Amino acid sequence: MLKNYFKIAFRNILRNRLRMAIHVLGLSIGISICFLVFNVVWYANSFDNFHPKAENIYRISTVTDFGGGEVYPNSGTPVPLGEVIEDEISGIDQKARFYTTYQTKVVVQSPEKDFGRTNKVILASPGYLEIFKREWLAGDSKNALVEPFSVVLTASSAEKYFPDVSFSEVVGKEILYTETDTMYTKVTGVVKDFTEHTDFIFTDFISFSTISMSSNKNRYALEQWDNVNSSSQLYIKTLDGVTESSINEGLEAIVTKNLSDQEDAETSFFAEPLKDVHFGQTYDGNSVSKTFLHGLLVIGAIIIILACLNFVNLETAQAIGRAKEVGIRKTLGGSKFQLIFQFLAETYLIVLVATIISYLLVQILVTSFESYLPKGISVDFLSFENMLFTIGFTLILTLISGIYPSMVLVSYQPQRALKGEVKQSNKFSFGVFLRKNLTVLQFASSIAFIILVSVISFQLKYVSSQPLGFNSQAILYSSLPFRGGQDKFELLRERLNQLSYVDGASLSGDLVSSTSLWTSDAQYQLDTAELDFFVQIKNMDSAFVEVNGLELLAGRTSQNREGEVLVNEVFMNQVLVEDPTELVGQKMKFSGEEKTIVGVVKNFHSRTLREEIRPILMIYQPETFRAINVKLQDHINLAEAKLGLEQVYQEVIGSENQTFKFLDEEIGRFYEEDLKIRNVLGLACGLAILISCLGLFGLSSFTIAQRTKEISIRKVLGASILQILGLISKEYVLLVTVSFALAVYPAYYFLSDWLNGFQYRVEMPYFIYMISGLGVLVICLIIVGLHSFTAAQTNPAKVLKDE
Repeated sequence: MLKNYFKIAFRNILRNRLRMAIHVLGLSIGISICFLVFNVVWYANSFDNFHPKAENIYRISTVTDFGGGEVYPNSGTPVPLGEVIEDEISGIDQKARFYTTYQTKVVVQSPEKDFGRTNKVILASPGYLEIFKREWLAGDSKNALVEPFSVVLTASSAEKYFPDVSFSEVVGKEILYTETDTMYTKVTGVVKDFTEHTDFIFTDFISFSTISMSSNKNRYALEQWDNVNSSSQLYIKTLDGVTESSINEGLEAIVTKNLSDQEDAETSFFAEPLKDVHFGQTYDGNSVSKTFLHGLLVIGAIIIILACLNFVNLETAQAIGRAKEVGIRKTLGGSKFQLIFQFLAETYLIVLVATIISYLLVQILVTSFESYLPKGISVDFLSFENMLFTIGFTLILTLISGIYPSMVLVSYQPQRALKGEVKQSNKFSFGVFLRKNLTVLQFASSIAFIILVSVISFQLKYVSSQPLGFNSQAILYSSLPFRGGQDKFELLRERLNQLSYVDGASLSGDLVSSTSLWTSDAQYQLDTAELDFFVQIKNMDSAFVEVNGLELLAGRTSQNREGEVLVNEVFMNQVLVEDPTELVGQKMKFSGEEKTIVGVVKNFHSRTLREEIRPILMIYQPETFRAINVKLQDHINLAEAKLGLEQVYQEVIGSENQTFKFLDEEIGRFYEEDLKIRNVLGLACGLAILISCLGLFGLSSFTIAQRTKEISIRKVLGASILQILGLISKEYVLLVTVSFALAVYPAYYFLSDWLNGFQYRVEMPYFIYMISGLGVLVICLIIVGLHSFTAAQTNPAKVLKDE
């Protein structure tokens, strides 16, 4: 019996190839999108689930509120918090403290070999390897990270540093690490690398107690509660039954006890579950936005729903053509269950073919949108979760798409169906009502997507066209090793300035415009009162203004003196000075020290256009320089110039991996997430329109075919082709109008919230709404019009000869 069901289903599908093609194409698009979204979401949620009792592990993070809406989350914590957290909060089983390092130089002592710089070295407490357990290959797991200047290596590091040496022989070897200072360490253990997906990328674990023996231990702020550094990380593992809210309550008590005297800002701590770390601040920058994932889920759901609506719409419309078949089956004793199963078998075959084709579409999507997918993701069609998803999804899709059309079919009465009396004239038809509303939903989705993509593109074009207040063309930059030596940095700048194609080089704490932010309070004496307000700090040398093309309104640039500062126009307005020349020579205080204002620069956007320009204080503090900026001459080969800069960098600094990047590309990355949203919505928009047009094509061809006799009679009675086209099209004009009304508010709601995230934005472009609606109406009328025109051209004599 089952074999016969599928045999008949296969024959019915082949009998109407156009219907089959429309269904398969629409469903395959929907399935491929859902399959890819499933893999992205599954991959993003697979990080660090393998740790023992991962649900009990939390990262303690910090939120600093400066007031006025300036709230900054930070994955780091003050170092003293790690000292007291176990005593202040009950229910903590273990804690792990570690300090991440940046560009740490690794040198093996015997035989001496320099392995360059890496970001995979941390200073870790013994609890780190207890919470994030590893398989020990050599060494004492209990005491390996207890003594200062001890280091535990992963197998990959041990093999890299000491090739052809057994892990047991690696123990006792010496390694020299250099970041802020030099640490001579001895290997005390080797552990296995993680093979699962993890954000903990570290390979070298120096004992945390080494910090207290460091010659530069003040840098770690071991006793400062008001110093929050993202390098200082704290994790805890709780006992069973301890809730996240109880941890947060305990953290509030710690804040009250140790940070109650804050004046400039309000600091608080919170527990972040381990499963959420991958969606926040990660250690290699490979995080995923939860908002982006939720958006993908919504888009995937909309696309597959549109495909299902197509199927339901077209099948219910064509059900009338199978009325006699149903009547005969019922007369011969066929039950409702058998008829429903027969139709679901047809639906399942269509879904199965669409699923097979969707695999090819998935490969095309992965190749085309590789840069939008998380790093390291791979789509394995034969993996357990993908096989389970495919089987479950095809069955669910079969039921969702096929159940209502099958119910419509089995509802026909045999005696009426065999006479061809399946229409109930002058009565409300739920099928017609449903088809119209499904069409409205499809076109409402398409219009909403078009509006979203168009307005986002309009805003991003506006942002990219705004003057930034500095020159970003032909400027390259490179980061400098932390505390790599001021003398080396000065030599690097001099060497770069000597190159014939370099217009100027400058040292700075960060770029002229970047996502980093250093804020502090400053004081300015105004008559008898002292103004105290927050300023953004830019650390730079005397060449910074000229290299980046900043405009000097008054005064001069600093002469690399720590007592001289520059300010911007917003600062000038903050201290109620109208003429920039009046500000030159005035005194102010910063970090408790008196400074002299020697120049005023024109406002420039030091961060994204999502934020207002802050009052800026430009200081000279060479010990914290972290970037080298280079202005190239015009009309030169940029690729060759870039290689020349990197060669000089390697000769002076000694890093083989460091590269120079273009400033304008860095600024373009400010809106990378927005561009991703726009492009993903653009893809969804195209697919939604395609699916809707497929559905309209199939539905209009069927419904117009049902009205060929009506069209022929109207032609015989004198109706023109234009009148016939107008008669058929007016219904679809009404449907698109209703679709437009439904699409406007959701699009407006999302776009209003998105645009409000920009301090510099366009007014809501309502003309785009109208253009989008008219565009969809034109597409709709073209599709319906072509079918109507073909039907209107038919000779009435051929249609009415049997009447």
